[in-house]
Amino acid sequence: MQCIHTIAEMKSACRRLAGKALGFVPTMGALHEGHLSLVRASKSRCDVTAVSIFVNPLQFGPSEDLAKYPRTLDRDARLLEELGVDLLFVPRVDDMYSSGAKTYVLVDDLSDKLDGASRPGHFRGVATVVAKLFEIVRPDCAFFGQKDAAQVAVLRKMVSDLNMDVELVVCPIVRETDGLAMSSRNVYLTAEQRRQALVLNRSLLRVRAAAEAGEHDTAKLIKMGKQVIAEERGARLDYFVIVDPDTLDPVADISRRTLVAVAAYVGPTRLIDNVVLAARS
Repeated sequence: MQCIHTIAEMKSACRRLAGKALGFVPTMGALHEGHLSLVRASKSRCDVTAVSIFVNPLQFGPSEDLAKYPRTLDRDARLLEELGVDLLFVPRVDDMYSSGAKTYVLVDDLSDKLDGASRPGHFRGVATVVAKLFEIVRPDCAFFGQKDAAQVAVLRKMVSDLNMDVELVVCPIVRETDGLAMSSRNVYLTAEQRRQALVLNRSLLRVRAAAEAGEHDTAKLIKMGKQVIAEERGARLDYFVIVDPDTLDPVADISRRTLVAVAAYVGPTRLIDNVVLAARS
């Protein structure tokens, strides 16, 4: 595995791959099985796999956890090498964002929904860094996790609007054996908070079961989900919504494919989870 730290070197390495399918997995490190599943998906589809590790300051708000975000580069690099990753890109902040930088990428409207409403400026930071990484790497396919469903919607729109020549591949959520969605932020949870965090998945399972039993009214389904969250005293709800997975707009019923998404604080840690319901006949 070749570990690269400068933009110029990464561009050069990627441009030498002409004729080979290049898969790309952008991450912020602190890798878990969810990230590794994206790497495996890339390796199954592409000739060459590149991974980036970059804790992007632009997507953190002033009161968020940038300083304490877990950084485990040595461990991450070992995991990636064991999986057979070809290129690891670890850029410096001052390379990615020069002191005079004035250009940002904003996907209007979508960036203010779900996590964007709770974290103003977050998706501007995500779209900007991913656009830069796509230009540096120029992958054929880029792999993202379904857990970050709002991020996926934002990036899909960005790729479409800017005519980017890259296919976004969205991979299933990877869960712990008890159902908790894997996240780098799970390390912040105490043992008791870890137990309390299971309420997110529990609320989604309750809604999915009701939908499969014939309840199609989203107002009633949302009420059920919120009630499950309310029963866990250690959790504080941010949002529980049922929306179109592409526009993130609320829908009145689940007759078409819909996204059920939840965000909640367990202690000081904000966690997200979601499930996609298939279209109903």
